[in-house]
Amino acid sequence: MLESAFASTNPADRIIVALDCGREEAMELAEALRGKSKWVKVGMTLYYACGPSIVAAFKQRGFNVFLDLKLHDIPFQIEGAAYSAAMTGADMITMHTLGGAEMLKGAQRGVERAAQERGGEAAVTLGITVLTSMDQASLNQIGIDRAPAEQVKLLAGVAQDAGISGVVASPQEASMLRELLGPRAYIVTPGVRPAGADKGDQSRVATPAQAFENGASHIVIGRPITKAEDPAAAFDAIVSEL
Repeated sequence: MLESAFASTNPADRIIVALDCGREEAMELAEALRGKSKWVKVGMTLYYACGPSIVAAFKQRGFNVFLDLKLHDIPFQIEGAAYSAAMTGADMITMHTLGGAEMLKGAQRGVERAAQERGGEAAVTLGITVLTSMDQASLNQIGIDRAPAEQVKLLAGVAQDAGISGVVASPQEASMLRELLGPRAYIVTPGVRPAGADKGDQSRVATPAQAFENGASHIVIGRPITKAEDPAAAFDAIVSEL
């Protein structure tokens, strides 16, 4: 594993800045945040536009990369996809827990094989539980009658049994997940908004301080930083609150 989930007590090292934009803007943001943020998130918007080279570009600039592609397919495909994702040099990789235990085990095999070939530690594997944009009504629409927290708990148990590094869930479930998964698990929480910030398309949110207090190992923050007039100052303001 890349590191203990709490290897750093510096909150700045546990904030992942989501660069959900085009390459030019992402590079400008990375330069503005260089020396401040340790982590950047590369999601589908940026990765599908640029491909694996975008991961290398951030690694060359000293960032750790959270590659958030939310892999979801049959186990054979996901083992290969996770291997390919890890071969980019990404430090964290996500896959949907709804794919089941065998799919998650395949993902873990893929990143471990990549680590053997590349050398060094295997990428952190994170199971997506319930998207932070979803609420009870959203779950009901797809035939899930459990409350969001209960669905998160169920899927986190599947991830734990499959042996992956941790989960992605809303900060509202972080405390329950910390108790369930133990002190070393990665619990990465999107849906984090500074006090007074617009929720956007997120449903289950909390402030950065609340997310860490609830047990998150890392928090993901995008628009409150990337759309700020001064992204570096916005990042510093969040850190100062922590």
